[in-house]
Amino acid sequence: MDPIKPIRLKELTQERREALLSRSMTQVTDLFDYVREIVEKVRLKGDPYILESHQNLKPDIKRKDLEVSPKERERAYARVEKKVLRALQEAAENIRTFHQAQMEKAMWTVEVQEGIMAGRLIRPLGRAGVYIPGGQANYPSSALMNVIPAKVAGVKEIVACTPPGKGMRIHPLTLVALDIAGADRIFKIGGPWAVAAMAYGTETVPPVDKITGPGNKYVTAAKMAVFGVVDIDSPAGPSEALIIADETARPDWLAWDFLSQIEHDADAGAVLVTPSPALAERVCDLINKEWRRVKRKEQVAKALERHCAVLITEDLEEAVAFANAYAPEHLEVITQDPWALLPRIENAASIFLGPYAPVPAGDYASGTNHVLPTGGCARSFSGLSVDDFLKKPTFQYLTRNGLKGIRETITLLAEEEGLPLHARAVSVRFE
Repeated sequence: MDPIKPIRLKELTQERREALLSRSMTQVTDLFDYVREIVEKVRLKGDPYILESHQNLKPDIKRKDLEVSPKERERAYARVEKKVLRALQEAAENIRTFHQAQMEKAMWTVEVQEGIMAGRLIRPLGRAGVYIPGGQANYPSSALMNVIPAKVAGVKEIVACTPPGKGMRIHPLTLVALDIAGADRIFKIGGPWAVAAMAYGTETVPPVDKITGPGNKYVTAAKMAVFGVVDIDSPAGPSEALIIADETARPDWLAWDFLSQIEHDADAGAVLVTPSPALAERVCDLINKEWRRVKRKEQVAKALERHCAVLITEDLEEAVAFANAYAPEHLEVITQDPWALLPRIENAASIFLGPYAPVPAGDYASGTNHVLPTGGCARSFSGLSVDDFLKKPTFQYLTRNGLKGIRETITLLAEEEGLPLHARAVSVRFE
């Protein structure tokens, strides 16, 4: 791989600029037919098809093997180191505190005009489904980030699915995290099979109202296939971060922030934008020196070539403008006064202010959620929150005088739209 070099933003070719702004989104269109077939088979056949699909993990698999038992939860705690357990509990408490602050009052009303009272109620979903990646790896942080907001919102039942490994076993750390977060039922089902089971329900898995949680492109395709039957969170692609920094930032810290972001996979992205040519040069030197020593250097090398850049701007204003155009999943602002730039940030999913707020803080334990929109979707989507698990029905109460006050407005508009019976439903009340 050629060394990464700084380039002035104004010297970027249009093609390179577009490549950075569009970067890598998980392309799932070519998977739709394959995934839809799985989803449809789960809908029609239920548990037997899921058991057949997981038979490679346990040849004599039975229906009872699909759900985690209370004893399995209990045994998982014994297999997690006490210091790791304490870390999970601290992270969970911070996440819970932050998300509790998001809760709105259960009802509000406003007098629209005399005799017309309108308002809105806040009601939790009845049942939510969360998908936690697993199999060969374990992601306890994703368990906390998905389940805790649903719990805080007051969802009556939270169903979790995560892919098992050999013997239909779940990694104890993931299982403990799901238990700490408050998952009511945990199923050992992975991929599109899990998404379809939660969407349609089977003999074992109850149907849910919404599915959230990260996964590979097959999981993303499955969530898109069942959207409409259930609600889903926003489809997510590879992780990404953009860093705005000035001459006060430490180049070694920036280099590791940059490299840590592309540790995820070869399609991850990292961009540094700075008005300081000296800082840009030094960060590039450190990245070029250190990337060959990292554990996942092959995928880091690919990510550096594909979706990474170190850009020099004329000033911080130009840096902020590029950040807003990029609309990053994670935005670090490491400048002399990061708070001064915050009001100018329009498009970013999660913002990290100052030199002591690296992205991993939000990934694990600062309390904010790490389930975030990627690929520029921060222009229109927000990260997972309590709001994702709430319904907000509206209501109105009108007196006779209240309805009389808007009678003419209603009837005129109804007649203009060719709906005379709508107008009649109002006028009949005054005959």
